Amino acid sequence: MWLTTMGRRTGRPRGVIVAYVEDGPHLVTPAMNGWGEGEPAWWLNLRAHPEAMVQLVSGRRTVRARAATGDERARLWDRWREIEKNLDAYAAKRSFETTVVVLEPLSGHRPPPVP
Repeated sequence: MWLTTMGRRTGRPRGVIVAYVEDGPHLVTPAMNGWGEGEPAWWLNLRAHPEAMVQLVSGRRTVRARAATGDERARLWDRWREIEKNLDAYAAKRSFETTVVVLEPLSGHRPPPVP
């Protein structure tokens, strides 16, 4: 999906392509910077400004981001394990747990124009 966030320092739109899975009406993606250290800029932007826009084949959606926690995180991480068999080995290369980001649709919001 194409994810457009608001830059946490610039206040300008920032776009990135990220992999995702659907979980009911939600879109789910791991916040990874390759498998290297550090959080990806898009996740840092979402932490500062949780509302964002996603572009899918089916159209655009306005979403609000949050980190999955507890049982929800474990369940969603398991979904990613089905896609990437080496997920745990890659994640072990990092000194911190990879955040699983849930993008929840905002009903009643019209997508902003594409920048």
